[in-house]
Amino acid sequence: MAYDLITMGRIGVDLYPLQTGVPLPQVTSFGKFLGGSATNVAVAAARLGRRTAVITRTGDDPFGTYLHQALRDFGVDDRWVTPVPGLPTPVTFCEVFPPDDFPLYFYRQPKAPDLEIDAHDLDLDAVRDARVFWVTGTGLSQEPSRTATLAALAHRAKAGTTVFDLDWRPMFWTDPDAARPFYAEALKHATVAVGNLDEVEVATGVREPHAAARALLDAGVDIAVVKQGPQGVLAVSRAGEHAEVPPLPVTVLNGLGAGDAFGGALCHGLLAGRDLETVMRYANAAGAIVASRLECSSAMPTPDEIEAALTAGAVR
Repeated sequence: MAYDLITMGRIGVDLYPLQTGVPLPQVTSFGKFLGGSATNVAVAAARLGRRTAVITRTGDDPFGTYLHQALRDFGVDDRWVTPVPGLPTPVTFCEVFPPDDFPLYFYRQPKAPDLEIDAHDLDLDAVRDARVFWVTGTGLSQEPSRTATLAALAHRAKAGTTVFDLDWRPMFWTDPDAARPFYAEALKHATVAVGNLDEVEVATGVREPHAAARALLDAGVDIAVVKQGPQGVLAVSRAGEHAEVPPLPVTVLNGLGAGDAFGGALCHGLLAGRDLETVMRYANAAGAIVASRLECSSAMPTPDEIEAALTAGAVR
């Protein structure tokens, strides 16, 4: 049976401080969580009842073992999560200064195993048959992951829903100009593009939300989703649908997982065939719920929690 969603990209261990408002040098205790944007999207969709899997790689070490266990606990198929001898599983630290300052520190040296995904090892038939396939900009930052990502997109040939998460992380690139050609190539094969204002500017050279959405449609996608932080989210489709949805009121604890929850709920809504505005409101609510919690993967909301937030008009 085909998967509802296959994601491809980062995985790692998030080590998040259990004290908020404290600089990293003064933090005394941390929580350990499954992390990585593409992986968290798969977890979020699984929490909403979807059959999901992730294509990625870990180190051949105890942290890698932990990630396999965590994926299985969350109901995400780990058959395409393989070890890379000699490379450590990445860890990511953050600082938590609510409501809007969450510095990230990536430890992915000498190279992250998830950038060692090789095109020759892909199950291209499974990629093609998945109802939704999700890739990220980080996967384009180095070889062989870059070639593997573009090969998977080309083989899929816009079957079903193909989401390109623009996922701009400047520490993984020399500059935006180095990324832009590879982003343009990925957009040719995607049906949905998702990004915040910084990310759409990297992809299109345009920052104004409506102009950026039009540029993404011109680049080849059918739906452009532009996340605008406090201004909410804009979504525009080639078919003429248009949605501008304000954020759901929430007291933010840690905003880092909100985008991944949004992504998993976006996939869930598209799979359900909902109209664009309904999908955006649902995804916004999912993101807001996770922003009210410390962790990312284990914080992903259930359908009942999202419906309760939508009914209340806020995250309680």
